Amino acid sequence: MRRPARYSSSSRPLADMSREPPGAVAVPAATAPAMLPPARFFSLSNPRLLWSALLVLTVLLCLSLTLSLRSMPRKLTQDDINAAVLKTLETVQLPSAVARAYDAIRPSVVRVVSYGKSKDGKEEVEYGVGTGVVIVDKGIILTNLHVVQGAQTIKVVFADGLESTAHITGLQPENDLAVLQAHKIPDDMIAATMRSTGDLAPGDHVLAVGYPFGIGPSASSGVISGLKRTFRSPEGKQDIRNLIQFDAAANPGNSGGPLVTMDGEVVGIVTAILNPNQQRSFVGIAFAVPIENAASAVGLTPF
Repeated sequence: MRRPARYSSSSRPLADMSREPPGAVAVPAATAPAMLPPARFFSLSNPRLLWSALLVLTVLLCLSLTLSLRSMPRKLTQDDINAAVLKTLETVQLPSAVARAYDAIRPSVVRVVSYGKSKDGKEEVEYGVGTGVVIVDKGIILTNLHVVQGAQTIKVVFADGLESTAHITGLQPENDLAVLQAHKIPDDMIAATMRSTGDLAPGDHVLAVGYPFGIGPSASSGVISGLKRTFRSPEGKQDIRNLIQFDAAANPGNSGGPLVTMDGEVVGIVTAILNPNQQRSFVGIAFAVPIENAASAVGLTPF
């Protein structure tokens, strides 16, 4: 039976190979392979190899710097920015100033519906539709007094479709204003931004948003036609003073809605239209109560 090979772990030096064991056959020295010294591929003492290595390293370093510089972004200049803006203006259709103003005020505009008893007192019927604007995000709404006067039930519809009943918390009859408190409000209620009328001038662009004839919210644009106007009610019972006159289309249902600047900021509450023919349709002259007066109905002094 053959035994597996075993390898010695001894560290002793090998026996003197010059001493031939008994029975060994001598091999002539001429036939033994010559022992060559190990090859030396690189030596610091060889100047040619040293300079070649330095040259290769230099080339690699230059190549690395070149690639890194190419990958760095070029610093933008004002000319680059101007060119980009001009390109955008040429290729992208931007919304108009009126559209931006409408988008700004739209979340704060509400539909106001007043209800009362029918003639026989057996059912509740709709008296009329007007407009309101939220000026405090707790659900405080400004509208016209004539929109809700005599109503037994008041309902408001917010921009997101939420419906809620509301009650009157304040009146300012001399300016035909009423303050409502909604009983429910949207979670993301946005109140309108109010702006002083101190710097308004005839010719300034304005936007009226509301529910003319119950249709809306509808937007109509125009300009301020005059300031500090006086309007007498159709019945001749009341004069409303210090009004903003404007020519943006307003019709029944716009009452109580906001009159806003091109920034979407409220400068007035639409309250009346003037029509010599008593047809209750727009002929180019409408009036709004300045927001300073309207805000005072709520007890606010924002300016």
